[in-house]
Amino acid sequence: MQKGWRRNCERGLEMGNRKTVMVLDAQGGGVGKQLITLIRKEGLDARIIAVGTNSIATAAMLKAGADEAATGENPVRVVSKMADVIIGPVGMVIADAMLGEITPLMASSVARASAKRIMIPFGNCDNYIAGASDIGTGRLIADAVRQLKIYLGEA
Repeated sequence: MQKGWRRNCERGLEMGNRKTVMVLDAQGGGVGKQLITLIRKEGLDARIIAVGTNSIATAAMLKAGADEAATGENPVRVVSKMADVIIGPVGMVIADAMLGEITPLMASSVARASAKRIMIPFGNCDNYIAGASDIGTGRLIADAVRQLKIYLGEA
C-alpha cells in the first residue's frame, strides 16, 4: 500500500504545474473514453484523472489514456476537490442520473467543486435539455474539448 501511495505522489510531482482534469463517466464509459482520446489527440498539456461510477467506465477511460483512474463515490468526492476542470455529461450534477449511477453525494460534490465544469448536454434519463437535441455526440465532445483548450490557454 505504501509503495502505491508513494508512486502516486511522485507521479503527481512529475505533473508540475499542469492543470488537473477530472473526466467523469458512468455506464460503459464511452463518453469519457471519447473525451480522453480527443484530449490526447489534441496534445493538451493536462493531468487527466478518470473517475468512473463503475469499473467498466473506469477501465474504458484508463485505456483511452488517462494518467490515473479511480472508481466510485468517494473518488468523485476526493478528486472533484483537487481538480481544476471537471468534464462529463450534465447528469454528473443531477442526483440519480445515468440510470441511478450518480448518487446524491456525487452530484453535490461535482456541483460544489471550485473547478470549472464543462458539461455535455445529453437529454436522456428523464432530463431534457432544450436546444441540445439536434447536436450529435461527436460535436458535443469536440466542443467540450475546445472549451477545455480555451481554459488551458492552448486555443
